[in-house]
Amino acid sequence: MSNPNIPTPHITAKEGDFARTVLMPGDPLRSKFIAETYLENPVLVNDTRGVQGYTGLYHGKRVSVMASGMGMPSIGIYSYELFNFYGVENIIRVGTAGGLSDSVNVRDVVIGLSSYTNSNFGRQFGFDGNVAPCCSFKLLEQAVAAARRMGIEPSVGPLYSSDIFYDESGMSGKLKKLGVLAVEMESAALYLNAARAGKNALAICTISDHLSKNESLDAQARRELQTVPLDGSAADRPGEEPRAARKHLRARLARRAAVGGDERDEHAVAPGLLLARDLGENLLHKAPPSAAHRRGHFFWNEYTSFVRKKQPAGGKRWT
Repeated sequence: MSNPNIPTPHITAKEGDFARTVLMPGDPLRSKFIAETYLENPVLVNDTRGVQGYTGLYHGKRVSVMASGMGMPSIGIYSYELFNFYGVENIIRVGTAGGLSDSVNVRDVVIGLSSYTNSNFGRQFGFDGNVAPCCSFKLLEQAVAAARRMGIEPSVGPLYSSDIFYDESGMSGKLKKLGVLAVEMESAALYLNAARAGKNALAICTISDHLSKNESLDAQARRELQTVPLDGSAADRPGEEPRAARKHLRARLARRAAVGGDERDEHAVAPGLLLARDLGENLLHKAPPSAAHRRGHFFWNEYTSFVRKKQPAGGKRWT
């Protein structure tokens, strides 16, 4: 029986068009780039309002990539519809963030363990206090492992998800003292929607500027924070042998060096791609879960159970 909620006012894809795992950059052009560069036989499944969504194969595993737009209201709509109407199980945000902590630098990779926020997005779930939603532990565990296989040591910790880009509140110093790594504008809504739906979400971001170090990348450089994965297995482009892929990678790094960049530019999306490949169409681990993995599952299940109890299923949609 077809889903009566499909299509939506924002997504005109058909039922079954999306894979169970979706990579979600903010910029529609970044979505197009990821799909056309790394997916085999990518198919455009959504272009409503210019928000491009594609589905293809990455190393034989079905993967989708779709833009979220900027801010929590936008990613709140797209992640809600993907989780609740299109059967998506995992959304991995791959985007940029502004550095807060002195421990991170421009072009470093950060992964959001939790997300502080100044948004009231979470009030709809009936919790009257302050909420800092968490990522899915199983995605976090696998993303860190994927990054380390590539020789990347990501910084893992809290993000600050803000409703305000030009913020006059002076919060950055206070958040820095609390150990917040970086500021962005989407992860809190994504994590809350995942918790409410009983699904999985993770934010993997590249630091594009730093609030206290006076370092930043321009708009073009941010758009080019795309990834050619640097490990041997993931560097293969569709239809290429490993040697050809390595030649392509060396050429790209040479072009980057010619304009003053370095190989860290190439790390933005790679852990997300490897994670999507590892997930395939399921989240089942072949090996027995570790004790840490079981503890993470316990806290995640308790957290999502609380959120789901606070609101009836099938939340209201603005018209």
